Amino acid sequence: MKGYLPKGQINYTYLSRLNYKNVQLKCKNYWFKIRGSRRSLPLDKPHHRHIFWSWFGSFLGISATAYLSVKMNSPLLMAPFGATSVLIFGVPDSPLAQPRNVIGGNFVAALVSLTILHLFGSEPWAMGMAVATAIGMMQLTGTLHPPSGAVALVVMMTKAPWQFLLTPALEGSIILVLCAVVFNNLAEERTYPKYWL
Repeated sequence: MKGYLPKGQINYTYLSRLNYKNVQLKCKNYWFKIRGSRRSLPLDKPHHRHIFWSWFGSFLGISATAYLSVKMNSPLLMAPFGATSVLIFGVPDSPLAQPRNVIGGNFVAALVSLTILHLFGSEPWAMGMAVATAIGMMQLTGTLHPPSGAVALVVMMTKAPWQFLLTPALEGSIILVLCAVVFNNLAEERTYPKYWL
């Protein structure tokens, strides 16, 4: 019969066409994912009162942490806290902005990255491992907090000592959360936190 090959032989022409179409289809689907949807809308611009409260809260939170850092002669502030402020003052309702996530996420990321740093050093692959493992551990412990990925990098890039776990990771996080609790609840339309644990 036409089109059939003897038993045990493979029709490579047919397979190459089949694979080509599969690859072409996968590439097309991948391109549509990258392109994004034209129908989705960007984030709505918040009301001017919300913008003011976010601005003022971040100003007070970072200023208070920096002030205590100077007065106590202790490094309570680090760059990832700027991103933490975006969450706890800009979108305080977000699950990623709750105290469990802020304090727990920064602590977990610092602990993981300090362990990797002291076991493997600060090689490029160890930096990748620190951030990836911090993300995984935060997901496992229910403490996912995006700025904590930067905490892991800060540890690796500065070759931080074990003391970093407490100051600034834990103490600085607690100070920022306390500022957010006090400040956010002054606004009628804000309630923070949504949950503690």
